[in-house]
Amino acid sequence: MSQQQLPLEGVTVVSVEQAVAAPLCTARLAEAGARVIKIERASGDFARGYDDFVGGEASYFVWINRGKESLVLDIKQPHEQALLKSILATAQVWIQNLAPGAMERIGMGSAQLRKEFPHLITCDISGYGEHNSYSDMKAYDLLIQSESGLVSVSGGPNEYGRIGVSLVDISAGMNALAGIQQALYQQLRSGTGTSLKVSMFDCAVDWMSVPLLQQKYTGQGPKRVGLKHPSIAPYGGFTCADDKILVISIQNEREWANFCTHIIGDRALATQTGFASNKERVENREQVDAITQTAFAKLDASSMRAKLKSIPIAFGAINTPADLMDHDLVRMETVPTPSGHAEVIASPVLTSAPANPYRKVPAVGEHSQAIREEFASRL
Repeated sequence: MSQQQLPLEGVTVVSVEQAVAAPLCTARLAEAGARVIKIERASGDFARGYDDFVGGEASYFVWINRGKESLVLDIKQPHEQALLKSILATAQVWIQNLAPGAMERIGMGSAQLRKEFPHLITCDISGYGEHNSYSDMKAYDLLIQSESGLVSVSGGPNEYGRIGVSLVDISAGMNALAGIQQALYQQLRSGTGTSLKVSMFDCAVDWMSVPLLQQKYTGQGPKRVGLKHPSIAPYGGFTCADDKILVISIQNEREWANFCTHIIGDRALATQTGFASNKERVENREQVDAITQTAFAKLDASSMRAKLKSIPIAFGAINTPADLMDHDLVRMETVPTPSGHAEVIASPVLTSAPANPYRKVPAVGEHSQAIREEFASRL
């Protein structure tokens, strides 16, 4: 790789995608230098209409579609399929997240495509997988959060809680990304493609491994405890004198002893029966939390932060989106959109490889003519 090249420069990804999971995956591939051709219907990816908060553009769409080329195709039409196949003949990766069976019904299923293009990496992202009793169920993020059990371990004692971002979609997209990166390495070595299947349900259940292990081997899963940890104490949010909340985490007995000495002001508590071990503290959580809250109520958040940091005790503030706008660690980048420029969160991966300038969020079909002209001679 020359100094100027991006890691995935020269890789072409073709994606029939919508919503979040597949677009997030291809967005990360585009950031790494891949050419991503996004296939859309004439009305566009429906995520374009989720809202109009970013100067007339949808916040979801701006987040995960920058740097892609938009090609409008009616993939049910034979002549449009011919164009798509001419693109796939030179592409390395094919991704789709339509309902299971939709692509097969028009003769464009991944297994069918891999017979025609053995070099191709195919990735099918679905809600519940294929060929099972759940396959035909609609699969949106909150529904999978519910079905997978995520909401059963989120929220407070008296109410289930939705995780506040599209976590299942994000998980599916990132797992698909990992699989594609591995398959690209295999393709480089062998010249052959790989079939990848990623279900949102499988991704969510993978994240439920600890609760499931607890259920399997103790007969009891974790309880919902709100802004606390079901297995560790003290671990949670406590209100300071100025009504601001700080979240703390005590991970071992050394930290607990330091916390008792410097924050609670009672070193003897660290070895007292009922408080000496994490197991005891969890059993006596109400008393532990009450003692901790009394200590926090004596100082404002700024003073408590300074004291926790000096010990040190792990802590974090509860920041709102408004707080994050001014956070020292939040990095922003400017990206062009069909409606003008917008500021977005920068890539979380800091790399010594060449930076990829943030490219435009495409309008529907913005690149259709150019792509059709490029591949017309190959039909």
